[in-house]
Amino acid sequence: MREGENRIVGMEDIVRAHHVLREVIVRTPLQLDAVLSAKYGCNVYLKREDLQIVRSFKIRGAYNMIRSLSEEDRTRGIVCASAGNHAQGVAYSCKALGIKGKIFMPSTTPNQKIKQVRRFGGEFVEVILKGDTFDDAYDEALQACIDYSMTLIHPFDEPRIIAGNGTIAMEIMESLDKPADFVFVTIGGGGLAAGVATYVKTVSPATKVIGVEPTGAASMSEAMQSGEVITLKEINKFVDGAAVKRVGGLTFDICSRLLDDVVKVPEGKACTTILELYNENAIVVEPAGSLPIAALDMYADQIRGKSVVCIVSGGNNDIDRMQEIKERSLIYEGLKHYFMVNFPQRAGALREFLTEVVGPDDDITRFEYTKKNEKENGPALVGIELMSTDAYTPLIERMKQKGVDYVEINKDVNLFSMLI
Repeated sequence: MREGENRIVGMEDIVRAHHVLREVIVRTPLQLDAVLSAKYGCNVYLKREDLQIVRSFKIRGAYNMIRSLSEEDRTRGIVCASAGNHAQGVAYSCKALGIKGKIFMPSTTPNQKIKQVRRFGGEFVEVILKGDTFDDAYDEALQACIDYSMTLIHPFDEPRIIAGNGTIAMEIMESLDKPADFVFVTIGGGGLAAGVATYVKTVSPATKVIGVEPTGAASMSEAMQSGEVITLKEINKFVDGAAVKRVGGLTFDICSRLLDDVVKVPEGKACTTILELYNENAIVVEPAGSLPIAALDMYADQIRGKSVVCIVSGGNNDIDRMQEIKERSLIYEGLKHYFMVNFPQRAGALREFLTEVVGPDDDITRFEYTKKNEKENGPALVGIELMSTDAYTPLIERMKQKGVDYVEINKDVNLFSMLI
């Protein structure tokens, strides 16, 4: 028997959670998006959980579980581990119900989310920063449960959490005249996808439910390929709301049975989607929330003429990250390139590079040069932004024709991570 298989989440659990959550959540809108609909030739609806009371769906599962605790458990208090959104949902629930809570968060969590947790929880919560990943914080939370006899509010692998998340699907299906053909949903630990798939497949088995993960933290894809839950050795933490090394046993059991597909979206593609949503739709979305919309390109042919729902899971995006998001987007789209150029240490060398190598529409966005005494050459870090991807090949050809000694940093993962 696989981990979590003995626990069941059913339709009645989701309906019960729906009634409980009426006292605290906002019924978020399901909006037909004209820009995306025109782009893909179908009806694309966005379920705007970024407009939820804590700006993400996490309040649903957290409140549903905490509300169900016994009086004795409430008195002892609760513990949770989270990269941000679950922590906010737990913090809000603690204050609303008057329950003390210890909230463990990775030290890499964006500052904006940490401040929100403290604001929502007020005097009822203590925020403790531990480790670099969710899994590090989770280990500390487990120890706190033992030390203080407090109840763990798991972010995804718990039936009441999953049932609370499933209320999103209930609202979606009630808002449509007929069932959607496709529902795209983010996967981190799998709690959202499990809850959504449980409800959707119960009321509309023909609706295809597609899970979406970041490429750098595709723990559900790896689990499905292996046939069992596994722990990833390393993950890319950029999509912090979905950066989980190990999905839940229960969520894996549900997702492996009910999801029609799980696709992986590169982090750079998620960044491009964030910028497009902001520029074209005036929607501020966090990386994890952008994944379902970013995945539409992979299903462009299949969704044409169909009814499609993308669950925007959250909008807790720190404004300080926007420059990094733009940078990652440009690199992914092939518009930003970094080179280490070994310039001859003679007069006019840089001028020749600018006039004979850099194109008239190319923009040098970074230049760091180190002159070395008694050396014929000196290295420079050069960042070049292009007007179009078509300008890349001519740029490389001009560098070769000119005999420029260079290393393309974009193609060296280790060098890129150290220098950029």
